[in-house]
Amino acid sequence: MIGCAMDPVSVPPWTMGSALEVHRLGAGAPPLLLVQSGLTADELLPLAREPVLDGCERLVPHRRGYAGSGPAAASPSIAGDVADCLALLDARGHERARVLGYSYSGAVALQLAADHPERVAGLVLVEPPPLLAPSVRAEFVATVEGLLAVRREAGVEAALDAFWAMLGTPAWWAALDAQLPGARDQMRQDAATFLDADLPALLAWSFGDADAARVRCPVLHVGADGSGPWWAAVRRQVRAWFPGAGDVVVAGADHGLAVTHAAEIAARIAPALSAAGRRGTPPRSSRPPAWPRAARRPSRAGTA
Repeated sequence: MIGCAMDPVSVPPWTMGSALEVHRLGAGAPPLLLVQSGLTADELLPLAREPVLDGCERLVPHRRGYAGSGPAAASPSIAGDVADCLALLDARGHERARVLGYSYSGAVALQLAADHPERVAGLVLVEPPPLLAPSVRAEFVATVEGLLAVRREAGVEAALDAFWAMLGTPAWWAALDAQLPGARDQMRQDAATFLDADLPALLAWSFGDADAARVRCPVLHVGADGSGPWWAAVRRQVRAWFPGAGDVVVAGADHGLAVTHAAEIAARIAPALSAAGRRGTPPRSSRPPAWPRAARRPSRAGTA
């Protein structure tokens, strides 16, 4: 059963059967699917609410194990999240969508675009996971494994506090509390899913040159100038895979940019999303088309 609520401010979710709870905003095809990242169930909701994106339907699902969605899969995987994205598009009657992935869900978005290029009209990657960049992969994996060791030895709460100490900043917390009241409590409720499902699924995932070659839609990378060397390396890798990709660097931001700089991200991606939605699927033998030129110049020159 699919129920629907349309309040654009509180955005109460509807449910896709018993599997996924989904916020749906606006109307217009192809939609923009904003795939939930790890830990924070509604972290992409402030971006989806931005008025500049009102020209299309925005779908913001809670992945399995989060908020009101069904429990996490017994064997969680990136492929399982991809399957849920496809099921959501099918349930809404959409053949194609623009897809946005952020951090963890950048892996889901990339895999979706590679495995099902006919379903993805445009791909926006907001600082996808450092697992993608060979130069920093080992350091990232060691950090994640260390966090999982804390979870095993000291429990979920201790691991969650350790994760927040690594990535939580005063600016992010302030923006989160202002835009998503109750998010802290929700994260504590969902932390076991993040630690026991998402992180192992991410460590088991791989994506390389051959996978990138299967992506046939325009690609846009969005990053922050203050996120540090991990995500700078990821940006370089994405640009190497997709030479025609759009490239937005948000000044004065860090890895929490989806919450702290939602309005700027929305303003930068909206025109190009519109153009990407009008394109057909490129032939199988072609390289991904270039992202529309307006979004290709970094917003801060000289960022690595």
